[in-house]
Amino acid sequence: MDTLKKEFASKLLNIKAIKLQPNDPFTWASGWNSPIYTDNRIALSYHDVRSYVKLELCHAIHEHFPEATAVAGVATGAIAQGALVADQLAMPYAYVRPKPKDHGTKNQIEGRLPEGAKVVVVEDLISTGLSSLKAVAALREAGFEVVGMVASYTYGFPIAEEAFKEAGVKLVTLGDYEHTIEVAAETGYVSKEDLEVLKEWRKDPANWKK
Repeated sequence: MDTLKKEFASKLLNIKAIKLQPNDPFTWASGWNSPIYTDNRIALSYHDVRSYVKLELCHAIHEHFPEATAVAGVATGAIAQGALVADQLAMPYAYVRPKPKDHGTKNQIEGRLPEGAKVVVVEDLISTGLSSLKAVAALREAGFEVVGMVASYTYGFPIAEEAFKEAGVKLVTLGDYEHTIEVAAETGYVSKEDLEVLKEWRKDPANWKK
């Protein structure tokens, strides 16, 4: 697993789907200052990386959730990833909106899954985990059994780990923050001093200032 996480980090750093800027932090939508910005959708633009992510997500499902009979992606970031995975696995597919549409059929789940389907959820990025678990709640409310979630990347925040534990959802990810900064240091992407800054941010991201 460590080898996979480091390989994943290397590929996404290479195409700048993951960016590290400890001396010029990003501002997230939440208002947090962050030395990292992750946009896994960039991987969709590169056939080799796109295929790699798709196949590794499928491998994770085969290994950890072999009972799954359907796939659901989380809008909007994982809609495409989820569709690619479902196609590879030859399974029914739908995606879940953050909230129901305010017009038309007012769907929150877009698509049609078989009654009683055992659903594996595909997500692109886990931060606090709250939006991902809203999708799980919507699927459960609709009568589906959620067997677990696979995601491309997680920051590994304790708040997310606790939220998934409380929701009773097993989460498997291809990449994580710990291995990303390790690879970045090994390849010279960041200096030893920068590595310490990156580690400090991870301890208290909500209050970190540079």
